[in-house]
Amino acid sequence: MQRFPPSIQELLLHLNDLPGVGPKTARRYLFHLLRRPAQDLLRFSAALSKIPNELTTCSLCGNYCPTNLCDICADPRRRNGTICVVADHQDLTAIENTSEFRGRYHILGGVLSPLDGITPDKLHVRELQGRVQSEEIKEVILALNPDIEGESTMLYLGKLLAPTNAKMTKLARGLPMGSDLEYADEVTLTDAIRGRRELGKMY
Repeated sequence: MQRFPPSIQELLLHLNDLPGVGPKTARRYLFHLLRRPAQDLLRFSAALSKIPNELTTCSLCGNYCPTNLCDICADPRRRNGTICVVADHQDLTAIENTSEFRGRYHILGGVLSPLDGITPDKLHVRELQGRVQSEEIKEVILALNPDIEGESTMLYLGKLLAPTNAKMTKLARGLPMGSDLEYADEVTLTDAIRGRRELGKMY
């Protein structure tokens, strides 16, 4: 096995940490970067170095943004009494790209998975509960993946938020069981949003 200099070996380790990237893909990315002009690498490095200082998370929904509030939460036209709950940032982007939903979002930071140690206290559940009450939310759309963990999380949130009297809905079955929102096409997501149903009528 080829031995790389320490600086390259460190870069390989970071590349290998990326989701879906194994050792072979990490090496392919590495050699692609090494073939790039020095100025390209410097610009790439500069862009990465800005993230810790110039990017934060929205104090309401948890979306990445440069200020205390993201553009969606700061937009008064989107305060329509509806919150769309998603597991992570990629799912927010996927739904936002459909241009179908005009309310606001709440990023949970994952889904319940006790076997992996992900319990309600590890997610932004209490923050969601507070928002539903303080913002007088009329509908909560649970836009979570249609798998075991997603369904369990929706059932938990449905019971937790029941006293608020907000209508609980989830995406229609335009999304197949076991699929990821991140990889769904916009037409499928649009149909799923339009065909959402009230949570209490499904259990």
